[in-house]
Amino acid sequence: MPASPTLERAPVDEQVLHRDEHAAAPVAGAAIPEITATPGVVPDAVLHGASPVVLRGLVAHWPAVAAARESARAAIAYLQGLERPGAPPVTATVGPPGIEGRFFYDDALAGFNFRREQVPLGVALATLRNYLGHERPPAIYVASTTVDTWLPGFRAGNDLALPGQDPLASIWIGNRSRIAAHQDLPENIACVVAGRRRVTLFPPQQLRNLYIGPLEFTPAGQPVSLVDFAAPDFARFPRFAEALRHALCADLGPGDAVFIPSMWWHHMEGMEAFNVLVNYWWRRVPAWMDNPVDALMLAIASVRGLPPHQRALWQDVFDHYVFGEDADAAAGHVPEPARGVLGRLDEARARRLRAKLLQRLGQRGSR
Repeated sequence: MPASPTLERAPVDEQVLHRDEHAAAPVAGAAIPEITATPGVVPDAVLHGASPVVLRGLVAHWPAVAAARESARAAIAYLQGLERPGAPPVTATVGPPGIEGRFFYDDALAGFNFRREQVPLGVALATLRNYLGHERPPAIYVASTTVDTWLPGFRAGNDLALPGQDPLASIWIGNRSRIAAHQDLPENIACVVAGRRRVTLFPPQQLRNLYIGPLEFTPAGQPVSLVDFAAPDFARFPRFAEALRHALCADLGPGDAVFIPSMWWHHMEGMEAFNVLVNYWWRRVPAWMDNPVDALMLAIASVRGLPPHQRALWQDVFDHYVFGEDADAAAGHVPEPARGVLGRLDEARARRLRAKLLQRLGQRGSR
């Protein structure tokens, strides 16, 4: 990177990946249920629900949306006017035109078809503006950037009240992009500010049919489906046809939003030369609760390799202590003060349990 980085000056490898121009039609599915929202108001039934919902016009009153409806250049200027002076650089994901916005692995799944650059937000915005008229620009994506850190004045005029929640607000900025289907642990309301988004959702139970890639080596932190939704290879991924029977889709424009419940698979496509999305993440559990993915990884390390009959025994143990809904069945016979981790967890007890686990794992690692 030069001393004053400009994304458009960086070398671009045009040969990383090219999609077949005669690819199959894009993935489609049934429509996501939708409502016409009162601007700025998320109904309680949605906020506390477990099913996806499109909220048409939820943030149509935002000044940022008004700027985007005027033009992409107006939207860019609006964001530039709110950029925090002296803010740290953002991470810009940059790929050659040939990937057509699909930020993904290389053919061997040993690396990626993009690179990451640390640049000021204003540089990323200026670069996107300069490429607005280009027929085949490089793919540029500034993902999951904390609004309050980089655009501290944004939420003064562009915010969403979620009663009883303390959400993390993030902004996603880029040109045309195709983000592979993945899951997020938190609940999510994603609001389109500029451009158009095509959202394709799958219930969590479609895990087996989505052909998920590596768990610990991922393009952006979460494991992703290996299926190219623009050109599904049903010979390689035959069960994807079953996943499609459960797909839900919607096209969102400026001012629209979608509620994506925890752990629902979602494929996100930015469809314009300039796209902005602001999302709100929150969990319905105490902040001290750990990420279940950590337990999954530890179970893979300690349980998956057991002989089949022992795995079956441990499945019963997990059902009894973890997934069973009747706490009394697991520990009702133990006096409350003596239940330890079998009792009701709170922050202090969880902290002690975590420390004990770290001690055990540390002892294991030192052997």
